Amino acid sequence: MSDLIKHISDASFEDDVLKAEMPVLVDYWAEWCGPCRAIAPALEELAAKYEGKVQIVKLNVDQNNETASKYGIRGIPTLSIFKGGEVVQSLSGARPKAEMSAFIESHL
Repeated sequence: MSDLIKHISDASFEDDVLKAEMPVLVDYWAEWCGPCRAIAPALEELAAKYEGKVQIVKLNVDQNNETASKYGIRGIPTLSIFKGGEVVQSLSGARPKAEMSAFIESHL
């Protein structure tokens, strides 16, 4: 696991995401989710590529269902970009690294 990707919780969501100064990509995931595990290596590479430009965080929906419910997360993996405390766009399902990179780029 990359040191650049932070695991967050319902309790830390406000400080880690909503009050963040830079854009935050939230990866909603779960241990049992195969597609979530499949995109993890690409997310680690993207965390290194965009270090200092975007923070990538992971929120386990099984352990933190309050936040997942609040933001209407119905399927995982779901990636959501937050800017200024608001969701600006979400992407559901496993995607190729190039598509995830373009998703991030469009919000920098």
